Amino acid sequence: MAEYDYDLFVIGAGSGGVRASRMSASFGARVGIAEEYRFGGTCVIRGCVPKKLMVYASHFAEEFEDAGGFGWTVGESSFSWPALIAAKDKEIDRLEGIYHNILGNAGVEMHKGRATIVDAHTLDVAGKTVTADTILVATGGKPTLPDVPGIEHAITSNEIFHLPDLPKRAAVVGGGYIAIEFAGILNGLGAETTLFYRGEQILRGFDDDVRNHLAKEVVKKGLNLRTGTNVTSIEKTATGLTLTLTDGTTTEVDAVLYGTGRHANVDGLGLEAVGVERNAWGGVVVDEFSQTTVPNIYAIGDVTNRVELTPVALMEGMALARTLYAGEPTSPDHKDVPHAVFSQPSCAIVGMTEAEALAHYGELDLYKSTFRALKHTLSGNDEQTFMKLIVDQASQKVVGVHMVGADAAEIIQGVAIAVKMGATKQQFDATLGIHPTSAEEFVTMRDKWTPPQAEAAE
Repeated sequence: MAEYDYDLFVIGAGSGGVRASRMSASFGARVGIAEEYRFGGTCVIRGCVPKKLMVYASHFAEEFEDAGGFGWTVGESSFSWPALIAAKDKEIDRLEGIYHNILGNAGVEMHKGRATIVDAHTLDVAGKTVTADTILVATGGKPTLPDVPGIEHAITSNEIFHLPDLPKRAAVVGGGYIAIEFAGILNGLGAETTLFYRGEQILRGFDDDVRNHLAKEVVKKGLNLRTGTNVTSIEKTATGLTLTLTDGTTTEVDAVLYGTGRHANVDGLGLEAVGVERNAWGGVVVDEFSQTTVPNIYAIGDVTNRVELTPVALMEGMALARTLYAGEPTSPDHKDVPHAVFSQPSCAIVGMTEAEALAHYGELDLYKSTFRALKHTLSGNDEQTFMKLIVDQASQKVVGVHMVGADAAEIIQGVAIAVKMGATKQQFDATLGIHPTSAEEFVTMRDKWTPPQAEAAE
């Protein structure tokens, strides 16, 4: 008779937890998983997938306008927020069903309800005691709200997917990818949208050229971008929400969405009782194999505050299954992880920023290009695409690739293979471009970028 009910019990059925569960089961482990909300986690239920669907929806107004340049006459159009939300909900329901099927077919036992840790091998799952040889924490993150008077009137990236109506006047607070993306969605769908960010420029941590270029482009599209400005209080009135700002002025909106960050979703999980260490952000501290400070308890995904991206959680889940049950100790590789911001226009990156590369390598060769895509020579749209290559001067290895423009994520996904393989600038140059595309610019940039001050000195 087995000592425990399960070899592995997973808390959280998001991307990482589901991958770890089904792969561990495929290696012969007896696996149970618990989820207190919906199977699929943040990405599928109220993150990447529904957000991207809303990004698609928000592009149509611009597409209708661009069509005139190509000879199309577009008739009267209108947008229905309830119709979009209903279509989105139907798709999310379908995807959740797929997750149930994936786990069921893999032989993973599913538990609907909250799971908490009682001791190193015991859990309370919706009032039922369950034991496991190994416990995996994969509970992800949740939105962080600041301590601002009236913050109870604000919404986050969780609630926006369920609003009954599109707000006519919207404020978004924050300067990271969540704030930028939802500001673009609301603006594109017709809401009068203002983005407030307390810092001097959006997308802190991204390459400065990307930050500055994107800021100019979102303003072109009608987004009211107010950097160096924060909300100090929110007051509900008969006609909406009155926001008081750091400069003492006020503005009235119908909804205010906070995208000011996320923190580990571990409140009340029982980690402290068993001695699992957490960092200042609240994330679970793990080693290179995702093991916590308690030997039989592991953690993966956003809850560890390593690289908070769905594909990374999937990689970590796969690595853990191999480590524990396939006899293949595997450490997840967090280097050169490609990522994108589905802003409008979108941006995507793989590798280092210029500042990071300068600190790591010293001398760099930089290549930059700003241009209007072929489509917009007829559309009349003045959107500008930006591309940048960062090259280690000594080895000529391409160590950073950045893009702002249409289909940036689709393009960078392919370029990421080359960066991961350690391709040099000469190998980029030897690759033929596909013409006419924006992507070909990455293999046709020949002239090194020279700082303006250096040009003036020559």
